[in-house]
Amino acid sequence: MHKLLSQDTGQEMLMLGNEAIARGALEAGVAFASTYPGTPSSEISLNFFQIAQESELYFEYSTNEKVALEVASAAANSGLRSMCIMKHVGLNVAADALMTLAYVGVKGGLVIITADDPFMFSSQNEQDNRYYGRLAGLPILEPSSVQEAKEMIGEAFAISEKLQEPVLFRTTTRINHSNAFVPLGKLTPPVTKGDFTKDPFNLVTVPAVSRNLHVKLLQHLAEAEQLAEKSPYNMVTGDGTYGVVCNGVSFGYVSDALKDLNIADKVKILRLGFSYPLPRKLIKGFLKGCQKVLVVEEGEPVMEEALKALAQEEQLTIPINGKGETLFSRLYEFDPALVRQAIATYFEVPYTPTAKLDLTDVPDIPQRPPNLCAGCSHRATYYAVKQAASGMQTIYPTDIGCYTLGLLPPLSMADFLVCMGSSVGTSCGFSKATDKKVIGFIGDSTFFHSGIPGLINAVFNNHNFTLVILDNGTTAMTGHQPNPGVDMHNFNLDGYGRISIEAVVKAIGVPHVT
Repeated sequence: MHKLLSQDTGQEMLMLGNEAIARGALEAGVAFASTYPGTPSSEISLNFFQIAQESELYFEYSTNEKVALEVASAAANSGLRSMCIMKHVGLNVAADALMTLAYVGVKGGLVIITADDPFMFSSQNEQDNRYYGRLAGLPILEPSSVQEAKEMIGEAFAISEKLQEPVLFRTTTRINHSNAFVPLGKLTPPVTKGDFTKDPFNLVTVPAVSRNLHVKLLQHLAEAEQLAEKSPYNMVTGDGTYGVVCNGVSFGYVSDALKDLNIADKVKILRLGFSYPLPRKLIKGFLKGCQKVLVVEEGEPVMEEALKALAQEEQLTIPINGKGETLFSRLYEFDPALVRQAIATYFEVPYTPTAKLDLTDVPDIPQRPPNLCAGCSHRATYYAVKQAASGMQTIYPTDIGCYTLGLLPPLSMADFLVCMGSSVGTSCGFSKATDKKVIGFIGDSTFFHSGIPGLINAVFNNHNFTLVILDNGTTAMTGHQPNPGVDMHNFNLDGYGRISIEAVVKAIGVPHVT
């Protein structure tokens, strides 16, 4: 039996943050889950994939994040508690569906996991997806610990069903990939079959319908603010005239820093776990009791700017700061030492950082940058292409996957990368804008995800380039998950189809396929 199906209620289990999220969903009675895998969210999907083989949970690896959200939205509108899982850039792909789904709403709870990746451990950017909640007008929940990640999932489903709206559940890598002992709650048997009630004048978003739905969305957002005001995940701790406002993993760093600096009795903390819509009354009351406020948030100054606006409404002139040259950067992850130093600086607390160890007599550790694995077939493919293109002026657009590591010398087989599927679209552009030989590279899962439209574009507009599709027979980079080209009998699973990449390419009309 999968460990996350344990019925040992009350027992503590050591869990990865992503395992805690999966367990929280099971305890909340999740019946339907869909995803396109992406670090740091991938382990949630892996656990669901395994659990689905021995439980009533329906789970699928969808073609891409947009499709995953569309699939989950239909299940949720049939009354099933549903979850859609993706990394932060995946929400860019799903955004077209997300924006209008907020208008349509849901009947059963729908929780959308968006896993942000500060410091870009495995991503092409470190965007802050709290802006998506604001853009779509949807509630956002942000856990501060592994245990809270499990507990909050049930609350997210409850909020979704009360408001009849999807809920964004935003994590960061440090939550997803930390370990902690978490007490097990009771598993709720899922309701696995629903029904869809036809209601086209509320569910088919032609302009006349959507105008009314936008009114409804704003009403739901106002209701969400009232829930945020009362949420146990928005809390004030401590006392004093100095204030710190924080969210997510920063709450732990702040709590430790105040103890380390011996100023816990002088500083009060406002932790926002139900972070959008903001609990305006709670925040205004907090600000009125402060002489100055520090906002500790990784990523963009989302809360900082909102707090300054709320302070202006109350005609408060207290300093409110967060991002700045001597405080916090919009770049990368925070850590305990950085937060401790910034708090000491801002509140003018005497603080001498721990002296760094003298390591001058220790030889440098040999560097091991990410590289294509020994024996990886991509090495041979790149070498063959390089030899075939010898003497040509070439451009190598590449894509998201293990093969991106072909950028490193001596292969040096990557010249341009934007996002999933971009190798094909950018090859189109380079082939028209230059006279160089254009050779693009894309993996099998990425081809199914978003490479096909670019190839259709290339055939229609008669672009001249070579596309090398690297068929791994698996979604290699994120942990060997299946994709539509995989023979699922290799997983000892029946009931799946299999798509031939060669047949798809030929059907599109590519004139030369090898």
